[in-house]
Amino acid sequence: MPAPATDPALRPEALDGRVIPEDCASMADVRDGVDRLDRALVALIAERSRYMQAAARIKPGRDAVRDEWRIEDVVGKVLETARAEGLPAQIAEPVWRELIERSIAYEFEIFDRTRG
Repeated sequence: MPAPATDPALRPEALDGRVIPEDCASMADVRDGVDRLDRALVALIAERSRYMQAAARIKPGRDAVRDEWRIEDVVGKVLETARAEGLPAQIAEPVWRELIERSIAYEFEIFDRTRG
């Protein structure tokens, strides 16, 4: 990942009107940033859920829906990325573990509805 431009006017976020957290001067700036990120996160989680639909379609049996090895693999990769991005593990790990559990429950639901 390239280092951020030292001139604030040259940073990519400055080109689309975003205010980065370090430059927030008001709660309106903070709320605008959080709302923008929440919309992006919802879109990404929606895409992730479509992969769960695909998994329910592809896996050979219901017993393959929950895969403990894969859960730990995902969490490990998330923690590695979190460290690189400066996201504290005490936020990343429980959020992803909950996301994984909800995703597994959703995959079971899809599996049972379409193949059960």
